[in-house]
Amino acid sequence: MQFDRISPLTGRVASSAPAMSAADASRVADRAGAAFSAWAEMGPNARRAVLNKAADALEQRRDAFIQAMIDEVGATAGWAGFNLMLAASMTREAAALTTRIGGEVIPSDKPGCLAISVREPVGVVLGIAPWNAPIILGVRAIATPLACGNAVILKASELCPRTHQLIIEAYASAGFPEGTVNLVTNDPKDAGEVVGALIDHPAVRRINFTGSTAVGRIIARRCAENLKPCLLELGGKAPLLVLEDANIDEAVKAAAFGAFMNQGQICMSTERIIPVASIADEFARRFAEKAASLQSGDPREGKTALGAVVDRRTVEHVNALIDDAVAAGARILVGGKATGVIMPATVIDGVTSAMRLYREESFGPIVAIIRATDEPDAIRLANDSEYGLSAAVFTADAARGMRVARRIRSGMCHINGPTVHDEAQMPFGGVGASGYGRFGGAAGIDQFTELRWITVETQPGHFPF
Repeated sequence: MQFDRISPLTGRVASSAPAMSAADASRVADRAGAAFSAWAEMGPNARRAVLNKAADALEQRRDAFIQAMIDEVGATAGWAGFNLMLAASMTREAAALTTRIGGEVIPSDKPGCLAISVREPVGVVLGIAPWNAPIILGVRAIATPLACGNAVILKASELCPRTHQLIIEAYASAGFPEGTVNLVTNDPKDAGEVVGALIDHPAVRRINFTGSTAVGRIIARRCAENLKPCLLELGGKAPLLVLEDANIDEAVKAAAFGAFMNQGQICMSTERIIPVASIADEFARRFAEKAASLQSGDPREGKTALGAVVDRRTVEHVNALIDDAVAAGARILVGGKATGVIMPATVIDGVTSAMRLYREESFGPIVAIIRATDEPDAIRLANDSEYGLSAAVFTADAARGMRVARRIRSGMCHINGPTVHDEAQMPFGGVGASGYGRFGGAAGIDQFTELRWITVETQPGHFPF
C-alpha cells in the first residue's frame, strides 16, 4: 500500500511512499534491534568515518532535496539549501562526538575500590521529525544517536516523506551495518497506531520528537507508560524585545528574518515583537516598510523571499487570527488575509492579551507588535506565554542585554540577534510548553546514552558478617 502527498502549490501528487501499518513498523524495530550490537561495537573512529561519508552523501543529493522540499511543502530553494547545509554540518558535528563519549574515575570512600562512570549506547532510538525544516530536523533526529552507537528509526512526516526518504538513502549509502538506519512512513490516518507501536516496542529505548505541543503531550504520556525517556522540542511563541537604546535598523532586519523566513513556519520564528514605548512608533514604521518589501510568490519560480505555506489549514488559521485581532482593535500595518497558500508578510500592531494572536502560535507569515511601557514591562510580556523556546533582546548595552536575557524564560536567548538561530554544536531546546531535553553537541550525548557506574575491587573485602 502507498499513500500520496499532495503538493500545496499544484494540488497534484508531489510524492508517494509506503503506507506502513503498526505491524510493519514493529518489524522495522525488530530489524533495528537485531542490528544494534554490530554498530555499537564499532570503534569511535570507525563510526566517525561512516558519519562523515553520510554528510558527503547528503550534499551529493542537493538537487533532489531542493526539488522534494519545493514539491512537498512549498519551500523556497534558499530555505531548502540552508536545510541541507546545516544538516550536513550536524552530521559532521555528530561524527566529531564519537571520541567525546567518555566517563570519569570517581573517588570512592571504600579502600581499594576503583569507581568509574561510563556512557554506553542504549539500543534503538526513535526519531520523529516534522515537515517545516525537514532535512535539518530529520538529520538531527538520528545523527547524534548514531554517533553514540545506537541504531535508529526515522519516523518520516506524512507531509514530506520523499524528503525524509532521501536522508535515509544518503545515510544508508555511507556504509552503516545493515539495519542500523531505518525509515518508517505511514498514511496520516495511521500515524497514532504506528507511533504507538514504535514507542511500545521493547527494542526502542529512547524517543525524540519535534513537532506540536499537543502531539508532544500525547507522546510524552505514551513514553511515561513505558518508562522510556523522551526528548521533546515543541511549539514556540518567540519574543523579540527592542529596548530604547537599540539599533533599530539592526532590530528591524533581525525581526523580519525571524518572523518571515520560511513563511514563519519555524519553531523559533519571531511571533511577538515587543518594543518599549519610547521607540515603538519609529520601530513599527521601519519594520512595516521592511515587511512590505518582502514579496510572496511561487517558490518554483525562485523570484520571491516568501514561498508557500504548507496547507490550507495554515491559511485558515492565520486568517482567523487576523479577524480576531482586528475585531478587538488591532491594526494591520502590512499584508492581511489570504485566499491561497501564497500568503503575504503580515504585521499586526496594537496586539493585546485580549486577542488570540497574543498567545496562540501562528506558524505562518504573521507577527504581532505588542507595545511595552519600559524594560520591566517588556520582560513581563515576554514571559507571559506558556512557551519558552527562543527569544531575543536588542540593546546597545551588552551587560543590560545579558541581564534581560537571564530574566526571560526560554531555552535560548540571543542578544542583538534574531530568534531564528541554530548551530550543530549548540544545546537546542526549550522549557514549558516548548518541551524539554536538548539536541546538539555534547548535550546530545547525555540524551542518547546510558550513564552507568562500574566498580573494580582491588583489595580483599571486609564485611560485618
